[in-house]
Amino acid sequence: MFSLLQKPRKPRSPPPPVQRTLDVAGKKMPLTIRQSVRATRLTLRIEPGGRALKMTIPAGLSEREVNAFLDRHQGWLMTKLARFSGETVLEEGGMILLRGVAHRIERTGKLRGLTEAVMIDGESVLRVSGAPEHLHRRIADFLKKEARRDIEHFVTIYARMVGRRVKSLSFKDTRSRWGSCAADGALSFSWRIVMAPPNVIDYLAAHEVAHLREMNHGPDFWSLCEELCPAMNDAKRWLKRNGTMLHAIDFD
Repeated sequence: MFSLLQKPRKPRSPPPPVQRTLDVAGKKMPLTIRQSVRATRLTLRIEPGGRALKMTIPAGLSEREVNAFLDRHQGWLMTKLARFSGETVLEEGGMILLRGVAHRIERTGKLRGLTEAVMIDGESVLRVSGAPEHLHRRIADFLKKEARRDIEHFVTIYARMVGRRVKSLSFKDTRSRWGSCAADGALSFSWRIVMAPPNVIDYLAAHEVAHLREMNHGPDFWSLCEELCPAMNDAKRWLKRNGTMLHAIDFD
């Protein structure tokens, strides 16, 4: 007599993430709660820019335990979010960084015309045309165009140096990483990097191009990266100290 063989049960998929709002000292913060079968504890992190929260919890955890965890971490959240209270406000007379240099935002008063960075009486100024309600979009579009110009320049040089072909270049407003390199040679960058100093833009391009040869972060990768960009360590330090500030600027 043969026993029946039972098919192994497939593990249940976790439920979709829950979206809710958390009040932190009077500030409403979007909160995404995701269950994970691999999680053994609760983790809470602040998204780059300080405008949203993400939480990972073990599967099946009760709402009461989640709320208790959030209550216990109110002080921690208040302290961490305080550093985002001085976010740059995009308005006429305000400031915006371009290649590490603060530019005063000035509307031209004209509905048509280019957005351009100019020097006026020794001051760096970003002159923006268009209706007032389009100011944010106009500035973002200008930064995207400038980022593409800078990154394409560096990528072309470094791809030739490493003897690799770049399949494509794309620019996004990513918060989790500044750039990425796919196995097929497609490179992607955050256009916000153009607000950083030129040596930081240079480093980011070198970093992603180095991945065309070394798809890892091992010693050979970092050696190649430093060969392409000798000022790599200074650029990394700048990005670590100031990257969150660039993410905090709201272009919406």
